[in-house]
Amino acid sequence: MEPHSKPSRVIIDTDPGADDIFALLWLLSLHKQGITEILAINTVAGNVPAPLTFEAAHKLLQLLGMPTIPVSRSVDHTPDSIRDAAPIHGNDGMGNLSHTLPAVAADFQQAAYADDLLIDNLKKYPYEIDVVAIGPLTNLAAAHTKNPGILKLAKSITIMGGSFTLGGNVTPAAEFNIAFDPEAAAMVLAHSTNLSIMPLDITTRLIFTRSMLQQVVAVLPEKLAQFLNHLGEFMFKAHMGHRETTGVEGCAMHDASAIAYLFYPETIWLQRARVEIETAGRYTKGQTLFDRRHFPKPQCNALIGLRVDATELLAVFIEDLKLLADI
Repeated sequence: MEPHSKPSRVIIDTDPGADDIFALLWLLSLHKQGITEILAINTVAGNVPAPLTFEAAHKLLQLLGMPTIPVSRSVDHTPDSIRDAAPIHGNDGMGNLSHTLPAVAADFQQAAYADDLLIDNLKKYPYEIDVVAIGPLTNLAAAHTKNPGILKLAKSITIMGGSFTLGGNVTPAAEFNIAFDPEAAAMVLAHSTNLSIMPLDITTRLIFTRSMLQQVVAVLPEKLAQFLNHLGEFMFKAHMGHRETTGVEGCAMHDASAIAYLFYPETIWLQRARVEIETAGRYTKGQTLFDRRHFPKPQCNALIGLRVDATELLAVFIEDLKLLADI
């Protein structure tokens, strides 16, 4: 039996974001290998404001020579209290490196909105699209609001977000992607099927080190290698400064977990659960939780990643990134 015979169809919803960029590169490598077909890159406000996530996606595609993949703009959202994550990702979301990349001609104001692009594609390819959401869930919730039930037409929805045993990374209780728009997250959980969640419980174990980065950049074209080398160094400093790596010199590749789950599922172990989002708590808004008490739970709404083989996941991540050498 062939390891893959027909490319899967994917829409990725992202807020680049340094680790988003590495996750996007992984998905683009799989696209280039013919393993998947990226129908669209939907950008969302989160790590940095919406115009910057839109620009970052375009710049990355231009850098890779893949400018024809559609890129949408974020649905408007202003968070109540959570700031963006510029201290972790740079003011431009690209480690303050966007000025080193060529300018892009794409017009944010004229771009299609992400919810419209998602709706159109899910109607065109019902039950065939894997939606990968590695930013706040604003766009997905907006799609449901505009077209109730549309998310159920996805083959799967994989989310990087939440935390169940570790506490939060933006508040003591909440992970950033969920905390940025908890109402959207609650809506997506209430109106989706085939939902899987990759939380901090596993993503914090995916520590990408300098030696791993050097394995990748050693074989890439000069411009891409230079960009990733500088981006990686920015990430190492930021993650170490925020004490997110248990003292290991490296950075957490949170968003890579969602790509791994779709294409290398043997690296992640899952648990069924009924996941709830706290939307009203003074200290716990954005918290993700599920009930661990032993009584019947017939209404589970998600699979949660709670164990990961970090060594094997990062190994295949590195090898797929190396294949970008042929762009």
